[in-house]
Amino acid sequence: MIITRTPFRVSFFGGGSDYPAWYNRHGGVVLSTSIDKYCYVICRYLPPFFEYNYRIRYTKREETKTIDEIQHPSVRECLKFMDFYKNGVEIQHNSDLPAMSGLGSSSAFSVGLLHSLYALKGKMIPKRQLAAEAILVEQEKIKECVGSQDQVAAAFGGLNKIIFNERQGFEVSPVIVYESKLIELQKHLMLFFTGFPRYASVLAAEQIKNMVTNEKPLLKMMQLTDTAVDSLCSDNDGIEQFGKLLHESWLLKRSLTSQITNNVIDQAYEAALNAGALGGKVLGAGGGGFMLIFARPEAHQKIREALKNLLYVPFRFEQLGSQIIFYSHDDYADSTGNL
Repeated sequence: MIITRTPFRVSFFGGGSDYPAWYNRHGGVVLSTSIDKYCYVICRYLPPFFEYNYRIRYTKREETKTIDEIQHPSVRECLKFMDFYKNGVEIQHNSDLPAMSGLGSSSAFSVGLLHSLYALKGKMIPKRQLAAEAILVEQEKIKECVGSQDQVAAAFGGLNKIIFNERQGFEVSPVIVYESKLIELQKHLMLFFTGFPRYASVLAAEQIKNMVTNEKPLLKMMQLTDTAVDSLCSDNDGIEQFGKLLHESWLLKRSLTSQITNNVIDQAYEAALNAGALGGKVLGAGGGGFMLIFARPEAHQKIREALKNLLYVPFRFEQLGSQIIFYSHDDYADSTGNL
């Protein structure tokens, strides 16, 4: 049996520039961090006592004879990609936070599942390969309209500047920040769940369709990403500059398509600003899910009161990325997957 733990991520800057349709022409850059909220995948070879070969447990329960019958797209395509046709498999998914919430949960699952399937075969792979193959499965096998940052953030972990381009795919550069400043950044951040489900691939398709008309704001958002990284690494800039840049970036992001925000989100954001917030954004493709707020610590209680109708979720940064946290020998298959 294998258990993997894969972190969700908070994307600060550059979201939208990580879609291949954009970065293959213009390049892309994002700043994000993984957080201490996780997706867990439990995976084992299925004992040969059942009438089915694949048992999948998530919000639904599937029991099928063949891989092609599996409805969950990521499970189906990951099993095909990993060539699990000969041996039955049981997969269970658990999560600290709800799906479709803007924290990269779908890609965290794909990364964690591939990680567990490789481990089940007795193989350990580099983080870069894990991220690249999760991108391949989601974009080329499932054919979802998703970007490329979530898979990288989930696989690598940590606070990173991620650069995308057509030739190399992606480059991951850890952002080197004084520990005191990193702690200060974390103390200034708040996470609220708006409670509205949203389908990232649908919103992403709308953003991709509008990329030609949105070229100027997207290029400006990329510039702000570099400015934010420089500000974090600078001895001269205080941490509050980061919050002001978040606000500027949010104003640009919400202009990309009318589906990114709505009246409820706008009212909540305005209430946070009136209560002392310096900036923030809706995470992910928008339309709901989690909202990130940047504010001085002394303003946090007032902001929580102003947003009392939203669920406040404390979090911390994490550095490890996708990890195997449990392994035990399977009596029904050897390390190569042979019965």
